[in-house]
Amino acid sequence: MLKLKHLFNNEPLAEMLLGNWAYDKESIELFQYYRISSNAIYPFRFEGATRLLRFAPKAEKSEANILAELDFIAYLRAQGYGVLEAVASNHGEELVEARTPWGDYYASVFKRVAGVQINQTDFSDAIVFSHGKALGRLHYLSSTYTPAAHKRWSQRDVLAWMQDVLDDFPHETAARMESERLQAYFAALPTSSDYYGLIHYDFEYDNVFYDEAAGSCNVIDFDDAMYHWYVMDIEQALDSLKDGIPSDRYDQKKQCFMDGYLTEFSIAPGAMAFLPACRRFANLYGYVRCLRSMSDQWVNEPEWMTNLRANLMKSMGEASRNFGQDIPAAKR
Repeated sequence: MLKLKHLFNNEPLAEMLLGNWAYDKESIELFQYYRISSNAIYPFRFEGATRLLRFAPKAEKSEANILAELDFIAYLRAQGYGVLEAVASNHGEELVEARTPWGDYYASVFKRVAGVQINQTDFSDAIVFSHGKALGRLHYLSSTYTPAAHKRWSQRDVLAWMQDVLDDFPHETAARMESERLQAYFAALPTSSDYYGLIHYDFEYDNVFYDEAAGSCNVIDFDDAMYHWYVMDIEQALDSLKDGIPSDRYDQKKQCFMDGYLTEFSIAPGAMAFLPACRRFANLYGYVRCLRSMSDQWVNEPEWMTNLRANLMKSMGEASRNFGQDIPAAKR
């Protein structure tokens, strides 16, 4: 999540950045449907087709990570995987660096994928099966992927980043200890390609679109991708599934998801035992990102920001409930 000061709607900035690409001039009226979280996303059209402008301050992002993301997306598309497509700028660049009156920014444009977000469907067995199948296929392709130039960061890098952030918050002793526990836990796990590779990390139903005509899924938002154990994606996807269906249907839908997954990729022996630690990692990462995002505060903040702070504080409270508890030793 970006720092709160970057969450304000800024259509003049979006229009300036969009000037690096061709677009239908009248379509900037779609900017009203913007959203901002880890990036600012502003929709527009080119030749009648919807596209998405994505940008963020350079201070908030790693150029190497973005380039690695774009390389991985290109690889997936070359393998026939249903994934978003980056659009080159007027100067042939998929990643544009721009100096603006509001600071320096990274910007990219993507074509909109076909289908509807899974959270807008009825979560039928066929759709949930397809969701699992898409994740299994992603992991299979990841297991055979070798970056040509740029490499995404790993869970080790993310934990180091969290420690750096926590250094600015000396009172956050429980979070710091949680990070140390997770470092020790993951250091003991196998990292062969059947266990570990480049994952999506945020393979939740709002980032997966079901294309009814094709009977398959298309995936967006690889911004959080990292090297991690594949079951991290499974944990995130299943946690998301809990929010989309009644609790009495969860076990059946979970099995449906896993059945789809296993048509494309096998789960390595013992890997499902890593799920609790993966949930702890996700909770800590979310906690630290919120902590950093809210670190600046101003007098007379708008009401939406006050409400957002309250929601983030609630989320952090839930995420930190298990801080301090032991993590069972990993077994090889």
